[in-house]
Amino acid sequence: MNGFEVTEVTALLALVSVALFIIGLKRLSRVRTARSGNALMAAGMLVAIVLTLVEIGLVDYRWIIGGVVIGAAIGMLTVIRAQATQMPEIVARFNGFGGAASALVAVSLFWGVVVESDATSTTAELLGGTSAVTLVISILIGASTLSGSILAELKLRGTLSGAPRVPLRTAVMGLFAIGALVVGLVAVLAIDAPVTAATLIIVLLVLAALVGIVLVLPIGGADMPVVISLLNSLSGLAAAATGFALGNNLLIIAGTIVGAAGLILTQIMCVAMNRSLVNVIAGGYGEGGDVEHGEYGNVVSSDPESAAMVLEAAQSVIIVPGYGLAAARAQNAAHDLAKALIARGVQVRFGIHPVAGRMPGHMNVVLAEAEVPYELLHEMDAINGEFPQTDVAIVVGANDVVNPAATEDPTGPIGGMPILEVEQARRVFVIKRSLSPGYAGIKNVLFERDNTVMLYGDAKDVLSELASEVANAR
Repeated sequence: MNGFEVTEVTALLALVSVALFIIGLKRLSRVRTARSGNALMAAGMLVAIVLTLVEIGLVDYRWIIGGVVIGAAIGMLTVIRAQATQMPEIVARFNGFGGAASALVAVSLFWGVVVESDATSTTAELLGGTSAVTLVISILIGASTLSGSILAELKLRGTLSGAPRVPLRTAVMGLFAIGALVVGLVAVLAIDAPVTAATLIIVLLVLAALVGIVLVLPIGGADMPVVISLLNSLSGLAAAATGFALGNNLLIIAGTIVGAAGLILTQIMCVAMNRSLVNVIAGGYGEGGDVEHGEYGNVVSSDPESAAMVLEAAQSVIIVPGYGLAAARAQNAAHDLAKALIARGVQVRFGIHPVAGRMPGHMNVVLAEAEVPYELLHEMDAINGEFPQTDVAIVVGANDVVNPAATEDPTGPIGGMPILEVEQARRVFVIKRSLSPGYAGIKNVLFERDNTVMLYGDAKDVLSELASEVANAR
């Protein structure tokens, strides 16, 4: 095979890789096709890696194979041990891994060309100006993504709580970012002493990590879905910058796709919360608020046995899951209740709010783990018009996403945020441990509605008892 034919085959494989990325990303947009979409994107990444290794030529494959084995083992163990409720933390961790990988590749490129060769030229002279500058950008974005993702995972796990204020945060973050960029550019454009340049690159890594910490530290748990999407976008941008530094077109394309997709998803999440990205980054949303039980003056509560009697007479039921359902591991109990109702001829659907969990699609993943049929899952826009014709709406662990204050108080913390309009159902059962507020830290006026009844207790226990009562009813 001559050189021209090899070039054609390489171009064709690159096209196949890109096509697999795009088709896989498209299939991720639907629950039913998400698994195959993920597999297609993994296949595209495999093709890209193999093609890159072939193009590089002389590679010590012992290191490559060792890295693949170790990386695959870490990834498999992480996912196998994780429960569906932990998916947001896992996504945050993988975002961090992506940023770290880009930064490490950029650092290794610098180390191999400048430090190990003991060159007396600047990095820009050895690699070219474009590669040198994008190398710095890759390290800056990659290290920031890593530190920010670590903080995001700690916040999602509850290991790190609160949203501490950073004095002059914008100025501090800007100072770290500009300082990192200046230090990096000096290292690659003006320094021809390897040891001095390497020292500045290490300073760049430290400053970049501080940027990620200052970015995420003051942001509360309510905004973590947006932060995760933003970090995902940044990990893609870091990969694209690394692609420019290496002169690898596939890495540029893949990184750009990931970056663009993450940015689009970030915007979708902001719209779903009626927040701007600037407002999210400002931080502190809902962290200081609290609502005392005494602030509620007209709350009616009941027990599962009485609630089951209402469900027995219902013709249509919509179950609205929130993070409380995921935290209580109640998805199987919710499915059991749905099956018991369906067996009685009741129309049952699940209403899914885009930010009901800790990340986009979190509720879909949790319910899929319980093997809830895809056709029972309905997004907010599709289900909202059905509530006025619904006999019973069952809210499980959701708060802000069903709070009518979003439409009744446009100036409030959640004013204008699209919600699931459960209050329009004939009867609303809310399953919660207490009257504690959601992330916004405000009172939920739904709890005082005349058609709302509170069912206090653990979501899994309450749903299991409801399912048992309905299944055994004559």
